[in-house]
Amino acid sequence: MTEPHNPATVLVVDDEPELRELLSEYFTRHGFVVQTAADAAQARGLVAAGRPDLALLDVNMPGENGLSLARWLREAHPGTGLVMLTTAGESVDRIVGLELGADDYMPKPFEMRELLARVRAVLRRLQTAPPVAAAPAAEPLAQGGNGKRVQFGACWLDLDERRLTGADGAAIDITAAEFDLLALFARHPNRPLNRDQIMEQAHNRGWDVFDRSIDLRIMRLRRKIERNPDKPELIKTVRNVGYVFVPGGGAI
Repeated sequence: MTEPHNPATVLVVDDEPELRELLSEYFTRHGFVVQTAADAAQARGLVAAGRPDLALLDVNMPGENGLSLARWLREAHPGTGLVMLTTAGESVDRIVGLELGADDYMPKPFEMRELLARVRAVLRRLQTAPPVAAAPAAEPLAQGGNGKRVQFGACWLDLDERRLTGADGAAIDITAAEFDLLALFARHPNRPLNRDQIMEQAHNRGWDVFDRSIDLRIMRLRRKIERNPDKPELIKTVRNVGYVFVPGGGAI
């Protein structure tokens, strides 16, 4: 695969010097401009000098960890791709990283060709991302709905303002990907959606065969809207199919 004439810049942040050197050599050989940092402080300095197209962040670093750095990057430079490097089995770190807006994750040890493929996939999504458009209006799903606000249990999703609020009217933090998932379910109540349909429709950056985060995103949404996330009533699992939104939490 030939890289673009303006090669993408990848920032590698990891406290292991051997791994930094290996990643730098590998990605440079495949046409990328690579910067390396041993910790978050060095990374912040490099970003201040010029924003990278994508950052590879080790989660477990001494001092400020990769999750904190990811939060700062996502808030200060939302156009930068984020791929988290986690120790195998650390599902909590992967979930938190995705909640912070990371585009993907790779457990260590990883296969270099797969990491390269994931990095390229994230960069393609960033380059081809269309402007964010308001989701199509949905039919009112609860008494008092106006077609632009959809009820998810005790919560309300405003399709125009792209906002989720709780029963008390307070805003509930959701990522753009989580909003897109809820908006997709709002447009298709009581209709089981398989993972291919979700990948095609639910994310404005697009998905690809390497994305493994759908189930994690559903799990996080359940923690925010379900009375009991362990026994979901609103977003239910349909065995061997995918997921379905059941307004009111009734039977499928």
